[in-house]
Amino acid sequence: MTLLSTAPTPPPPAPPAPRASAARRARRALGPYAYVAPFFALFAAFGLFPLLYTAFVSLYRVELQTPGEMQWRGLDNYAALFTDTYFWTSLRNTFTIGVLSTVPQLAMALGLAHLLNYRMRARTFFRTAVLLPYATSVAAATLVFAQLFGRDFGVANYLLGLAGIAPVDWQTGTVASQLAVSSIVVWRWTGYNALIYLAGMQTIPAELYEAAELDGASRWRQFLHVTLPGLRPTILFTTVVSTIGATQLFGEPLLFEGSVSGGISHQYQTLGLYMYEQGWGFFHLGRAAATAWVTFLLILALVGANALYARRRSRQEAAR
Repeated sequence: MTLLSTAPTPPPPAPPAPRASAARRARRALGPYAYVAPFFALFAAFGLFPLLYTAFVSLYRVELQTPGEMQWRGLDNYAALFTDTYFWTSLRNTFTIGVLSTVPQLAMALGLAHLLNYRMRARTFFRTAVLLPYATSVAAATLVFAQLFGRDFGVANYLLGLAGIAPVDWQTGTVASQLAVSSIVVWRWTGYNALIYLAGMQTIPAELYEAAELDGASRWRQFLHVTLPGLRPTILFTTVVSTIGATQLFGEPLLFEGSVSGGISHQYQTLGLYMYEQGWGFFHLGRAAATAWVTFLLILALVGANALYARRRSRQEAAR
């Protein structure tokens, strides 16, 4: 008797997986947009709309007492702006105060970050302490510095007297008042930029420093040839942000003496103070809006110049 062997029966094929419904595919496609939609909605409401409405108002004559009455002026607000000597004075003051505050601020922040990057005792405490000036309000910091730079009883003139230098009228002189206002900005923002530089330094590979040390490079040469090239994107970022902040400087010069004119001869009036004076001092909202748009275009020009310079440097380094 012979036994017939039969092959095992293969299992039946699994049923095909059900296709995702149209609603599920739509949710997957629109999900990322739903997460970012609140930001763009807030930006449109509180950023884009005011920007466009300011451009609209800058073409009309609008007074603060009667904001509902608008008279078409076209580009006359801009023409009046460019023929005003105080506008050019505020523009020059914005540039000089920006340079006096930005250059020392970033240089000191870079050196401070380099020191904080080393291993030392209480390193966490010092890293936290450098951020305290940034946490101080503009009003408190400016009022303190206004007392320090007082003409009769200020600490600055007291120290100058110990060195045999005559007292300086910090609120009347052009250069002196701009130096005083710039010192407030430097004090408040140096620690903030130092922490940004410190974060950038910690992303630089330690192998680069070890290789430079094996080649006999000193710490100064390591800083020049390793740290600075590695921090170039971070330096560009802080330069752009500091430039924007200097262009929009308002609180420090306003509270330094309490005058929207920036001193008796407008010696430290910035574009922000000039815009405030036109809108809320002289009640010319149309001209204030034109000033705001000129400031906005100036910021775009400065940021574009920084971007072109960074791109040119990158191309030059790539060609080497």
